[in-house]
Amino acid sequence: MKVLSVVDGTGWCGTKEQTYLITKGLAEKGFESHLALAYGYELMEHKLRSTPVKLHYFEKTHNRFDPRNAYRLARIIKENRFDAVVAHSSHALDYVLTAFAFLGRKLPLVALRRSGFVPSFWSKHLKYRFADRIVVVSKGVYELLKEKNFFPEKLVLIESGIDLTRFRPRPELRERVRAELGLKENELMLVNVANWQPWRKGQEVILKALKRLQTKNFKAFFVGLGTDSEEARRTFARYGLADRCAGLGFRSDVEYLLQGADLFLFGSFSEGIAGAVLQAMACGLVVVSTDAGGIPSYLKDGYNGFLVKVGDWEGMARKIEQALSLPKEK
Repeated sequence: MKVLSVVDGTGWCGTKEQTYLITKGLAEKGFESHLALAYGYELMEHKLRSTPVKLHYFEKTHNRFDPRNAYRLARIIKENRFDAVVAHSSHALDYVLTAFAFLGRKLPLVALRRSGFVPSFWSKHLKYRFADRIVVVSKGVYELLKEKNFFPEKLVLIESGIDLTRFRPRPELRERVRAELGLKENELMLVNVANWQPWRKGQEVILKALKRLQTKNFKAFFVGLGTDSEEARRTFARYGLADRCAGLGFRSDVEYLLQGADLFLFGSFSEGIAGAVLQAMACGLVVVSTDAGGIPSYLKDGYNGFLVKVGDWEGMARKIEQALSLPKEK
């Protein structure tokens, strides 16, 4: 079976990580796996270089309303005679549907819903009704979409996974990581992994909680695109935390950084399944997170981590103090 996955944009985030894992996994399962992506997307090219996944380029301008992008995608579909197409994001679905219009025909289409909110009326009826199946990546979002009557007959729950060969406890690396980051012997290392999007990823929820902590013996590291920006540094300073917070920017070695941490923090307002939380848990870290999207389906407050309501920075501060009072053994 010949399957084309479509992803828009560049950079790295949960959607891109899952696109990489799925296209690679399809090839490993014996499918002829292809990926249509943006020109110059070197990071995805590098990660897939050693796999059988075949790459095709269609997006020259990062504008889903540019018909030239969709026309190039239509040519790729026409020339390769695929059996099915998988749209890995809402914008990728826009491209696919426009490409189908250029072709004058439709192929079997799977659309993925990774976000923790219900699409608008117009998005539902102008986009998702054309999908043959809608794959949802977490139980929480799946139940929400069913409750809202969002094409329940098309919904399929396939929870996102992570690469357990990368994300696993490696205690022998702890001191090396901490030394590289300049941490003192007894200084606590707190970590958040998310691209710098405070309105969505909730970095300011975390900062408000950190400012409230009784203990000041910590250094918080924010990892992800934009976390090393001037805007991020100004935000740290605005909360009086410039000396206790650092942005490391995008890192391809997140699994390495996590080995030095004492606690993982996550403040998101909206999520599908939050792969970064799963990755931290797989590395053996205690997690304090908001209950966004599908996170409560696997992170149980007081059992295998700590949960607070979305936006509840005061609750997060209390849970951080509680987590830090636990015995040090993981």
